Amino acid sequence: MTEENSAVAEDAPQEGLWAKIKQELREWGATLAIVTPAFLLFTGLIYEQRVIPSESMVPTLEVGDRVAVSKFAFGYGRYSLPLSIGRYLPLGKGRFFASTPERGDVVVFEHTYSERVMIKRVVGLPGDTIQMINEELVINGKPVDAEFVRQVRYTPDRTDFVDTAFEWRETLDGKSWMTHRGLRGHPVDDTVLFVVPEGHMFLVGDNRNNSYDSRELSGHCPPINGVVDRTGCPLRVPVDDASIGFVPLDHLIGRADTVLMTFHRCKLEDGEACRKRVWRGL
Repeated sequence: MTEENSAVAEDAPQEGLWAKIKQELREWGATLAIVTPAFLLFTGLIYEQRVIPSESMVPTLEVGDRVAVSKFAFGYGRYSLPLSIGRYLPLGKGRFFASTPERGDVVVFEHTYSERVMIKRVVGLPGDTIQMINEELVINGKPVDAEFVRQVRYTPDRTDFVDTAFEWRETLDGKSWMTHRGLRGHPVDDTVLFVVPEGHMFLVGDNRNNSYDSRELSGHCPPINGVVDRTGCPLRVPVDDASIGFVPLDHLIGRADTVLMTFHRCKLEDGEACRKRVWRGL
């Protein structure tokens, strides 16, 4: 074999490898061109997954729970678009195919004053009166049915101390859920009277000991004669310190339906049993 032929023979495998790489890249590009729009369509219109970042919904939801969020439950608006791209598009307020949540629904929404995505429970709808009295939730003048279940000691997320909470089962409009209580003297154990304005919701966390929600006055207009019934007032605190206040209905992203899986580790003390954390409906 001549020197020239030898050079050609040595180059051939290199050309074959490069051709294979280009072929793989083309196939990956074609796959992504199909999968990406399908993924965006699915997460924008049907379901998306959210990971719980805080303890505001304990014991219903724990830090690390991965929750399936129904995007079609309340219709579609700028905040329900995937990857939060709606806030960057020139879209108006309101929603298509809109429906109103029910009391007791766990909803995912964008914070009233910032771009943070939150998860809380709906307890007040337009026209409702809401008040906390001695840790009891009072809606339209009637305390929500509540039953004491147990006292638990547990280790809060990212801490090394043991906390104590009292678990209560609340029932409203045929739905039941567990709450944590137990910090008497907390500023939102007793509140002013809230009257939910048209087009808004009143949301609270199930962990009444540790949830910065609609009970806090920092995101509301100042009370007048012990009543808060307006929106649109200038904030009296920095945006990052403001509570969610009355949350506009068009800030809804979807309804949290199911805990798909979790990386949460049971942190209950005294041999108390932990609740099922995988494929559990809310």
